[in-house]
Amino acid sequence: MNSIIAEFIGTLTMMSLGLGVVANLNLKNTYANNEGSKWMLLTSAWGFAVFFGVIVAGQFSGAHLNPAVTLGMAISNKFAWSLVPVYIITQILGSIFASVIVYIFYIDHIKATENEITIKKCFSTTPAIRNFKNNFFSEFVASFFLVFLIFFIAKPTIKIEGIETLQYGIGSMESLPVGILVWGLGMSLGGTTGYAINPARDLGPRIIYTLLRGKKAKPDWSYAWIPAMAPIVGGLIAGVVYVYTI
Repeated sequence: MNSIIAEFIGTLTMMSLGLGVVANLNLKNTYANNEGSKWMLLTSAWGFAVFFGVIVAGQFSGAHLNPAVTLGMAISNKFAWSLVPVYIITQILGSIFASVIVYIFYIDHIKATENEITIKKCFSTTPAIRNFKNNFFSEFVASFFLVFLIFFIAKPTIKIEGIETLQYGIGSMESLPVGILVWGLGMSLGGTTGYAINPARDLGPRIIYTLLRGKKAKPDWSYAWIPAMAPIVGGLIAGVVYVYTI
């Protein structure tokens, strides 16, 4: 990367995340402004969740854990397209099974919770202010930064059995920086939509919530396409930008 371009992109990244934190804390009806200290707990826990997910899968699969990451890696020619479908399917299945576990784990508390929207929010994201155009842009931008910055963290050292070429992914040693990245994105750019930044993270739990809650469910499928599609677009654009700037 040219040094001048590097300075521009580095400053852009720093200022986008830094100004995003200030806006998230101070502007009316953002999640950080509404939830206060609970938002810090939520974003921190998601960062740790990603950290441990990468620790487990990193040395074996590259720990994409996210269709947006998988597609971003593939379009930048750092991951085999032949593996993309099975990776995405297993990511969604992992998310579905996790949702069942959490539902059973908290079943007594779910029964005690009267507000169905509160239950729904435990499984899938909801925008703080419903505006599909801006909600899409929020998820797109946050997902772009996620995938683009992962390129500078990940190392091309993962070899998948049966595939001759090295597969580009996140190794166990990179798990902490990626966890911190997700934590930072939540605090800075997560206040408008709840930052799905991962189609599997939203789609799998939304499916399980819909099935298990039955007639009580309020899954809001009219919004579901945004946390499903915007991260994919963000990941693909991130891959293209990385290829043409490095």
